[in-house]
Amino acid sequence: MRLSRRGLLRAGLAGSAATALGGLASGCAVPTGSTGRNMVLWYWDGGLGDTVVKNARARYDSSVDLQAIKIGGYYRSKLITTMAGRAHVPDIAGLKGEDMASYLPNADQFVDLRTLGAQKYESRYLPWKWEQGIADDGRMVGFPIDCGPVAHFYQYAVFQKAGLPYEPADVSAELDTWEKFFAAGERLRQRIPGTFLLTDVNSVFENVVQQGSERYVDKDRHFIGDREHVRGAWALAVEATQRKIVSNLVNGTPDQLSAVEDGKLPSQLGASWATSDLKNGVPKTKGRWRVADMPVRPSNNGGSFLSITKACREPERAFRIISWMLDAGNQAQGFVDAGLFPSTPASYDLKQVREPDEFFGGQVTMDVFGPAAQKIVVAYNSPFDVALGQPIKDEIKNVGVLGKDPKQAWSDAMSKCRRIAKHLGVSY
Repeated sequence: MRLSRRGLLRAGLAGSAATALGGLASGCAVPTGSTGRNMVLWYWDGGLGDTVVKNARARYDSSVDLQAIKIGGYYRSKLITTMAGRAHVPDIAGLKGEDMASYLPNADQFVDLRTLGAQKYESRYLPWKWEQGIADDGRMVGFPIDCGPVAHFYQYAVFQKAGLPYEPADVSAELDTWEKFFAAGERLRQRIPGTFLLTDVNSVFENVVQQGSERYVDKDRHFIGDREHVRGAWALAVEATQRKIVSNLVNGTPDQLSAVEDGKLPSQLGASWATSDLKNGVPKTKGRWRVADMPVRPSNNGGSFLSITKACREPERAFRIISWMLDAGNQAQGFVDAGLFPSTPASYDLKQVREPDEFFGGQVTMDVFGPAAQKIVVAYNSPFDVALGQPIKDEIKNVGVLGKDPKQAWSDAMSKCRRIAKHLGVSY
C-alpha cells in the first residue's frame, strides 16, 4: 500500500503552530547562512521537480554552488528546530501549503520577498495562491510553487453501467450540485449493489468547507467554526452518510484500495496530485478513469512555496534562483516530473502539460484542472485553523465510520474546540 504524499498532514503539530517559531529573534548568535559560492536549498521528496532542480544548479553554477537537499521525515519540525538553533539554516526553504499559515506570524524570520522585487511577478500567478504567502502585515514569506485544484475522478465504465452520465463534459454539467451528486450516488448503489460514490464522509465535509472563503478562525483571532459555512458542510456530510453514498472504509487501506480496483469505489473527489496516487496505488485501473468538475465549484487541497530565510547572506541571488525555478516553463516541467500542478496560468497551454494521459483514457486532464485552479476562492488561512478544524473533522469521521449520533458528535466537537481555543488564546 502506498500512502498519499499529502495524506499525512501534521495535525499533531498544529496546536503549537502559531508559537513554534516564537522567540527566535531574541539574543541568538549570528545566523549561519551562505558563504561565498555556497547556497543551500531545503525541500522534501516530490516538493520540486528533479529536472528543474538539476537545471537550476547548472544554470547558476558559475556564480553559486547550489546544494539542493531533500529532507525526510517531519519536514516542518526539522526546519523549525534548525531555525531555532541558528546553525546550518538553509538559505532557501520550501514551506508546505498546509503549514503556511503557521509560518506567517513569524514573517520576520524570513526575507520579505517584496524587498527583492517580487511584486513585478504577481500578475503571472494565481491571485488566491499569491495571497496565501503573504502575512497579515503585508510581508511576503512564500513564493508560489504548486497548487491542488480538486476535481471529480470517476470510472467511466462503472458510471455507464449504472446509467449515469459518463463523458467528462456530461458528468460536469449534470452533477453540478451536491443534490445531483448525491442522487447519482444513490442511483449507483441501486444499480450496482455494494458500490459507493465516495470512500469517506470527510471528502464531502472538507471539500465543502474548502469551497468557501472562510475556515475556522478569522483575522481577529475569533473562532468561526460554529458558523453556517461549517454547519452547512457538516449537514451535507451527514446527509451523504444517511443517503448511504459513502463507505465506512478508511482511505489508503488495503481494503479501500481493493474496493477501488474492483470498481466498488469508482469515484472520488481529489486534488490534481491524486492522479499520481491512483497511478501508484491502483495501477491495474489504468484506462478506466476520467476527470470532471466537482459539484458547485472547485476547492483546493495542497500546494507549497519557496522562501528565503534571514540566514541567507545573498538574498538577491537566492531570489533570482527561485523566481527562475518557479516560472511558467519550469512549473510545467514540475508537473511532468512530480505532478506539481502549476500556480502559473501561462503553464496551462504549454505542450508538456497537454499530453493525453492513457491512465485517464487519453483525456487531457489539464482541460479540467486548469480552469478549476483559476476559479478557487481566496480565503483567509489562520495559523490556528488546523488545530481548531481537527476536532470537527474527527467527529464527522466518527459519524461516517462508527455511526455516532450526528448531534452528539457536533456537541463533542464544539466542546473540544472551546478547550483548544482557550488554550491557544482564540476567542470563542
